[in-house]
Amino acid sequence: MSAGPTPLSGIKVVEFTHMVMGPAVGHILAGLGAEVTRVEPIGGDQTRRLLGSGSGYFPMYNRGKRSICLDLKSAGGLQVARDMCAAADVLVENFRPGALDRLGLGYEALAETNPRLIYACEKGFLPGPYEARTALDEVAQMMGGLAYMTGPPGRPLRAGTSVIDVTGGMFGVIGVLAALEERHRTGRGQKVVASLFETTAYLVGQHMAQFAVTGKPAAPMPARVSAWAIYDVFETKDEPVFIGVVTDALWEKFCALFGLDALWADLSLRANNQRVMARESILPSIRDLIAAMTRAEVIARLDGTGMPFAAIGKPEDLFDDPHLAAGGLEPVTLDEVSTRQKDVTFASRSKRHIDDYIQTHAMQRKLRELYARMPPGSRTDEDERDLLALGCDATLHIVRLPYSGRDWHMAAKDVNFSKGSIEWRWDQGYRDAMRALKHAGWLEHVADDMAVVVHELPPDPSRLKPTAIA
Repeated sequence: MSAGPTPLSGIKVVEFTHMVMGPAVGHILAGLGAEVTRVEPIGGDQTRRLLGSGSGYFPMYNRGKRSICLDLKSAGGLQVARDMCAAADVLVENFRPGALDRLGLGYEALAETNPRLIYACEKGFLPGPYEARTALDEVAQMMGGLAYMTGPPGRPLRAGTSVIDVTGGMFGVIGVLAALEERHRTGRGQKVVASLFETTAYLVGQHMAQFAVTGKPAAPMPARVSAWAIYDVFETKDEPVFIGVVTDALWEKFCALFGLDALWADLSLRANNQRVMARESILPSIRDLIAAMTRAEVIARLDGTGMPFAAIGKPEDLFDDPHLAAGGLEPVTLDEVSTRQKDVTFASRSKRHIDDYIQTHAMQRKLRELYARMPPGSRTDEDERDLLALGCDATLHIVRLPYSGRDWHMAAKDVNFSKGSIEWRWDQGYRDAMRALKHAGWLEHVADDMAVVVHELPPDPSRLKPTAIA
């Protein structure tokens, strides 16, 4: 974590979590200075190995933590976990109701030996008829009306990020901070619970209140009657831009900036609600005006004026955003082992599925065993220097193969090794692809979706063709 205020310095957190909601709690607490230790199963949390949209979960929400792998079904592993909980200030968990209780790690059992423990549960539902159901971020969005409000009428659409998981995690942090403050006065901890479904209800509460006030159901956002006449994404000559005119003073400024003298002269449009009623007559001329400009020209006219506006950004754009670069992004360095080798490039339909993390202690042990078996004569001086830092004996490439849709669709280009370069492509089932690579002499080890590719070219690259599979 980056240097900064550490109000929770000295607070010890033990985390039994997976996926997003629970880890988000620990990540925020770690950012506030707490010492957070993740308890993972032997081999590591399965979240580490998710593909596609899940590939960012683990690195995003587990920064700033320490980790230990324990077999909680063994007496030894369970005792280590109990010892950790006995010394902890906070426990965070997000498994199914009763899962930790059956292991003797429920709140009541742990509070007997550690009455100051704050036990934070992140669940799908608070107690009630649904509490035994399995919930996910998307389940909560669908049940709670958020997906209905996000998509066009008749086409519910989940929000573009794990908004319920993350917000539910934030509510969990609020509960933990409140419980810590109460512990200062009482000397005792307590159990706090946050949930996905109730978090969704809070987020759509404004639409529930709208119905209570007006008697009319809220329309999905793409079909809503906006509270403002100009509050839209506008097309330009190249890239779209959002503009919002949310006060009468901004309407005057907007008309002046874009030379809309006729609209400003219309006294019937001076008040916001009047403009909302006339929205259909106002918008066409404004859309035509903006469409005749480039996005850069529109932004140059709006920037510094106090007008709300935004270019339509993408998540990857934020890495190079000048404002965030000035201090809004936390410096993060991935594990050296994870980023050292980039010689193999795999591309899928989504174009970004290179993942060469050596993710767990178990995998590291397997790699070291493989390194020991490789002939020393195959290594270069650069390899030796790289491996010295790893404590290993040879260079391997760790590649996670991309998953896209129902089938595996992969392409590898310019695969550069110390002895040359080849190009090949295939489109076939995952296991067949694995067998083809192994048959060609490229694979030294395969575990789940992780493949270890040896440093040398196979003797005959043509053997990679699927037809060569026995």
